[in-house]
Amino acid sequence: MHIHILGICGTFMGSLAVLAKELGHRVTGSDANVYPPMSTQLEAQGIELMQGYEPAHLEPAPDLVVVGNALSRGNPAVEYVLNKGLPYVSGPQWLADHVLQGRWVLAAAGTHGKTTTSSMLAWVLEHAGMSPGFLIGGVPQNFGVSARLGGTPFFVVEADEYDSAFFDKRSKFVHYRPRTAILNNLEFDHADIFLDLAAIERQFHHLVRTVPGEGLIIHPESETALKRVIDMGCWTPVQTTGEGGQWQARLLSEDGSRFEVLFDGKVEGTVEWQLTGQHNVANALATLAAARHVGVVPALGVAGLSTFKSVKRRMEKVAEVRGVTIYDDFAHHPTAIATTLDGLRKQIGDAPLIAVIEPRSNSMKLGAHRDGLPGSVTQADQVFWYAPANLGWDLAATVASSTVPTVVCDSLEGIIEGVKAMALPGTQVVVMSNGGFGGLHGKLAKALVE
Repeated sequence: MHIHILGICGTFMGSLAVLAKELGHRVTGSDANVYPPMSTQLEAQGIELMQGYEPAHLEPAPDLVVVGNALSRGNPAVEYVLNKGLPYVSGPQWLADHVLQGRWVLAAAGTHGKTTTSSMLAWVLEHAGMSPGFLIGGVPQNFGVSARLGGTPFFVVEADEYDSAFFDKRSKFVHYRPRTAILNNLEFDHADIFLDLAAIERQFHHLVRTVPGEGLIIHPESETALKRVIDMGCWTPVQTTGEGGQWQARLLSEDGSRFEVLFDGKVEGTVEWQLTGQHNVANALATLAAARHVGVVPALGVAGLSTFKSVKRRMEKVAEVRGVTIYDDFAHHPTAIATTLDGLRKQIGDAPLIAVIEPRSNSMKLGAHRDGLPGSVTQADQVFWYAPANLGWDLAATVASSTVPTVVCDSLEGIIEGVKAMALPGTQVVVMSNGGFGGLHGKLAKALVE
């Protein structure tokens, strides 16, 4: 079967393409923005990529078109599909019908940490010899690919609350029907499709409704929004993590790189790993709870986590030039920015820390999180904000109240010049964006050499 994927370079759709290829289909795809790491992965898999959404990409007609949720009516490829009566389906529906049927699905949901937690869980199961399938919205460095079918009934999926397609406004995760569900946290996000936090809570409850009575739901004890979700009705056993929960961590290093794991008060082992930050410790506890549900004893899970290498674009060290270290990070919500910088600060001590941030997500473009931005960067010594002409709101006015020295730039060149002037040996530079950021990481590294 020839499957053509519209929006193929999105993290979810690109992973879907890998699975379709592994199932033996001929897979092609098109996207408005073809950039790494997804484009690199897809080309390595022998998947043909096309730039833009030309109707000609759909000639001769494929057997099926999988439509990404970034596409809407008016898109030339979408209009062509509808006018020609081509068979089409949403990505989550295709995944549910062709991959997840009959499998033990382990889903990681939440505003933050979905990619990292699902990567941890897939690796812990792999380390335990369980050969899971997985679909993750990023590239786990332990595997080098974002998706695979796997060799057992177990399948780990990053479960996103964003909508499925222009013709299906249900959250993606409603399609997945997990037996083991991690609910990491819940904050307001996706302001382009959700009116308020209560609207997202309702979608999370739709997910809760699909988890069987013999399944398991895992969430932090401290998350009030998730407690409201559970209180709407829950028919499944629940385990809690964090302070006051059944699964707890005792930090052995302030930055979170070493910690003891306790389950029901009993020490199960010590995780010693490359990651930092309290958010990753929380992700680890949820991972261990989920792994135990499918038979991985905590001690074995702890050993797996200690060999976990994180995910591309999650505090990934991309360059070290003349003593200056450059990291690439996906953070694009004030909470994620704050926790990521806090973890790095605890690791590097008093070393100079420069944050470079692009407010690029749909919610950011709508200004939904702008009030949280000034307070999200307090652990940095200097912040460069990128404000392109089409941002739609006054970023400079928003961050003017920041207690951290701040520069707002309307060009990548301005950012590069500013960072280069300030970055001395020992400086840590974190570049934060949920897009390609115009290749800023490589340009900055090159400029520091000159």
